[in-house]
Amino acid sequence: MSQYKIVIDSCGELSEDLKADGHFCTVPLLLDVDGYQITDDETFNQRDFLQRVKACIHSPKSSCPSPERYMSAYEGEAEHVYVVTLSGKLSGSYNSAVLAAQLYHEEHEDSKQIHVFNSKSASIGETLIGLKIQELEESGASFEEIVTEVESYISSMNTFFVIETLETLRKAGRLSGLKAFVANTLNIKPVMGSTKEGTIQQLGQARGMKKALSKMVEDMLKVTKNCESRVLAISHCNCPERAQFVKEAIEKVAKFKKIVIVNTAGVSSMYANEGGVILSV
Repeated sequence: MSQYKIVIDSCGELSEDLKADGHFCTVPLLLDVDGYQITDDETFNQRDFLQRVKACIHSPKSSCPSPERYMSAYEGEAEHVYVVTLSGKLSGSYNSAVLAAQLYHEEHEDSKQIHVFNSKSASIGETLIGLKIQELEESGASFEEIVTEVESYISSMNTFFVIETLETLRKAGRLSGLKAFVANTLNIKPVMGSTKEGTIQQLGQARGMKKALSKMVEDMLKVTKNCESRVLAISHCNCPERAQFVKEAIEKVAKFKKIVIVNTAGVSSMYANEGGVILSV
């Protein structure tokens, strides 16, 4: 069996088990909150970060890893390197990883095979893709078979999320101040989802967080077939009880192969904000 490595940018959350696995490697994005720079790696302090985001005047920003960062991650003995990035429509991370693969092959004469997957998702969606790659590698599939099957898997995936506050979207200029004020005043929570191209769309809204989370589960079940054969993942921004509520709501009406829950890392914490919940399948 070949040696393999799965490189995921830091928008994808790795559980403690995956961090210790040996096959997974994270390439960090950089975060900026009113000029304060944060590297989205194992030093990330979610509590401190969320306080800074809440107090910031301007919208927090993220910047993608450099090609050099990715090239460094491709080094090593692994013959097969699979890279999973944040949606190419949302970040330059995908293009940076692709350029790094080209530069790596120009500078090295080894037979290492590298493929970069555009997740067309974010957060825990990237993690699910990494788990699919590992499942196929461990089954003995060839590099080419894995690339084909995982690209097909990405096409079948959907990501959903509900956020507690619209403040970050307002600060980023993606939402008018009036709309944000009305939504916050009336306790309206938008239910958002990924498009097949990897952009974000609003699917609906509900008054109150529990109703919004329930609607997210309904929307997910409408488009998810063969639940028994799929892994579902939930990431939450410092609200484990909401993640548990979503898990239990799903288990009442559908049976999945496995349900994974993790806390959001830096990039996802920036967009989800405290109290946000992300669902991917």
